[in-house]
Amino acid sequence: MTPANPPRTDARRHHDPEVRGFASDNYAGAHPEILAALALANGGHQIAYGEDDYTAHLQQVIRGHFGATAEAFPVFNGTGANVTALQALTDRWGAVICADTAHINVDECGAPERVGGLKLLTVPTPDGKLTPELIDREAYGWDDEHRAMPQVVSITQNTELGTVYTPEEIRAICEHAHGLGMKVHLDGSRIANAAASLDVPMRTFTNRAGVDVLSLGGTKNGALFGEAVVVLNPDAVRHMKHLRKLSMQLASKMRFVSVQLEALLAKDLWLRNARHANEMAQRLAEGVRAVDGVEILHPVQANAVFARLPNEVSERLQQRYRFYFWDEAAGDVRWMCSFDTTADDVDGFVAALKEEMAAQ
Repeated sequence: MTPANPPRTDARRHHDPEVRGFASDNYAGAHPEILAALALANGGHQIAYGEDDYTAHLQQVIRGHFGATAEAFPVFNGTGANVTALQALTDRWGAVICADTAHINVDECGAPERVGGLKLLTVPTPDGKLTPELIDREAYGWDDEHRAMPQVVSITQNTELGTVYTPEEIRAICEHAHGLGMKVHLDGSRIANAAASLDVPMRTFTNRAGVDVLSLGGTKNGALFGEAVVVLNPDAVRHMKHLRKLSMQLASKMRFVSVQLEALLAKDLWLRNARHANEMAQRLAEGVRAVDGVEILHPVQANAVFARLPNEVSERLQQRYRFYFWDEAAGDVRWMCSFDTTADDVDGFVAALKEEMAAQ
């Protein structure tokens, strides 16, 4: 029923929608199909806290991607997904083995440890990827009461350095971890980009490879907000519903998270967005390789390009395009592409880079 006097709004645009940058795929807006899905879910009343029709249908969509036993628990954000998932996999004395570059270690303000109450055991890696041999550096001491007990291996796909695990690499990690009595968590904030890069379904390197729990990303791939903890192995977790609420990740109007994930995953929007972002990163990398004095640091396998160039050039270039230093002391930077990055955006950036390098 329409109110007799609908409220007016004085909201107006406060930014230039033509401005693009390469700082993060989080900078992009929401995909128009996502906004349309949100409008579709609006209006009328739906049961709160996840008992709505949209969350129920999302379960069918999730099972189509990740198998008959998969169950999705929508949450607000990626950190919330990771912390909730890791709590469900560990005891109070438990520890999680991860790469030292892992988002849970570097970019979550200590939330896994301070909020989740668990210990992170970090391992240096050359490319952001764990291996069974690297896991063994911290996989010991289960009977030592003086040491946090390794109970989970957490990997990121694709990694924080833009590299992608093959399905065989993840399968080897899962078999090794399970053989040691540990479980496997996959941080999939950019899982769509990894699947697009590998050209395989997401199930190929998740449930079929032996992953127990997945943090499924949406925001970096065109959603307005919202991710999900996807339980792939029900025997691996305990009390997910209670932990989600305890971790302040239970949305009252959950339909607005679920409908976004449904819009991404029910057909191919997730894959279209990821493929486009990856293609733009490849275009960017090709342009950068032609610039003397700029070094690409890691294989460009998803939607990130890591490069090294003089700091003065980066600082001047940042006045024209937003992006972040990755290691300022070394001159390392990260350039991210998103679903709405255009070929003109990339070509303009490469031209600006050439100009600043020539000025240097």
